[in-house]
Amino acid sequence: MSKDSVHTEQVADRPRATATPADAGDAGYSKDLKHRHVNMIAIGGAIGTGLFLGAGGRLHSAGPALALAYLVCGVFAFFVVRALGELVLYRPSSGSFVSYAREFLGEKGAYVAGWMYFLNWSTTGIADITAIALYTHYWSFFTPVPQWVLALIALAVVLTVNLISVKIFGEMEFWFAIVKVATLVAFMLIGIFLLATQHKVDGATPGLSVISDHGGLLPHGAMPVVLVMQGVIFAYAALELVGVAAGETAEPEKVVPRAVNSIMWRVALFYVGSVVLLALLLPGSVYSGDESPFVTVLSKIGVPAAGDVMNLVVLTAAMSSLNSGLYSTGRILRSMAMAGSAPKFTRVMSRSQVPYGGILLTCAVCVLGVGLNYLVPSQAFEIVLNVASLGIVSTWVIIMICHLVFVRRAKAGLVDRPHFRLPGSPVTEIATIAFLLACLGLMWNDPDVGRKTLFLIPLIAVLLVGGWFGVRRRVTRQSAEAPSLTK
Repeated sequence: MSKDSVHTEQVADRPRATATPADAGDAGYSKDLKHRHVNMIAIGGAIGTGLFLGAGGRLHSAGPALALAYLVCGVFAFFVVRALGELVLYRPSSGSFVSYAREFLGEKGAYVAGWMYFLNWSTTGIADITAIALYTHYWSFFTPVPQWVLALIALAVVLTVNLISVKIFGEMEFWFAIVKVATLVAFMLIGIFLLATQHKVDGATPGLSVISDHGGLLPHGAMPVVLVMQGVIFAYAALELVGVAAGETAEPEKVVPRAVNSIMWRVALFYVGSVVLLALLLPGSVYSGDESPFVTVLSKIGVPAAGDVMNLVVLTAAMSSLNSGLYSTGRILRSMAMAGSAPKFTRVMSRSQVPYGGILLTCAVCVLGVGLNYLVPSQAFEIVLNVASLGIVSTWVIIMICHLVFVRRAKAGLVDRPHFRLPGSPVTEIATIAFLLACLGLMWNDPDVGRKTLFLIPLIAVLLVGGWFGVRRRVTRQSAEAPSLTK
């Protein structure tokens, strides 16, 4: 049996009622996140630029059946978060799935999970600051300011908020989510009013005839719907933030089940409901990837300043994503550093109980994104978005594998499953893993960017293996010392 496996079994067999955390990386955090913060973090993770901006291009290529794609991907995303929620109630941890990977898959599993998640959020952060700069250029006042300068300013603002305290992060994310939800609700009320009154939109009467008269549910066939799945999965990225945030709330056993269970109806209402409304109001061919579909509809009915309002909302969504990325990677990297698989400086915390070392490391990678905005401003967003998708798919797959091992150990009597459970195990986990890998494989059908992204997988694998050989002695030493941390 390997040292990793021995340590894993030791962790699994330890009593959960210890004076200090089972994961050394959980020590030192405040418990300042309240129920409303975690609830809105869950909402904010479910609503982002993938809906506000990305739905336009996807409606154009896939047609009204895009709603079905959002529903299917939403179901599997819910399974991932439900599995993570069960693990959180078993043992809340700011290290989240990295901590669970350490317990159920060993240090190698935690190492891969952590660095792939870092890859996801550091590249997503680059995409976010790029998006923020692009959205800011919408207003002529900011046009003369170079894109890279705007990206740097956005990064500095969000970094400052994250470094102050977790409470300030929670408040910022709370209000970001309020803006997004209020905007969606307002749009849906407008859309329902237009349908109910049969008010003409772009010279045509909205309703089912808009779909039937323009090729039906699948105007371009089924294949475009299948191909957008990978992009739709990325739209749901950040749902796993609930697991990270649970480590800094005083009552995870009450907060987490409510937040996780509410995700499903939010997906149905906000994602599927919005796309259905968009399809009933205008033909898919009218929408574009260059403009928010909500702006398209509102501009067609003559709503003044629709573009300005929606651009502000999309800007808010990108700021929210960047805010969440810095928050989560700071906690994940600290958990890894305490085990020896991340640089030592990422384990340090400020007086306000913020793991600023990991946050600064993520920020440093985002600064490289500022350079990318300087060198290739027109391609920066698309390049990093596809790389980030590799990170999120691998993270979700690892969560499901951890849950499979967790359930198997529960059946063997080694651990206790909480009452809040993922239904249908192990079929649910296996089906979800298969679906996520299939979505990754679909990137091969995009020769311009997707296929090139898949070619990065061997390079990432080599870097992970090389990195592991660089840290394994430190990890072994930390693993030997770990039991003393829980006494």
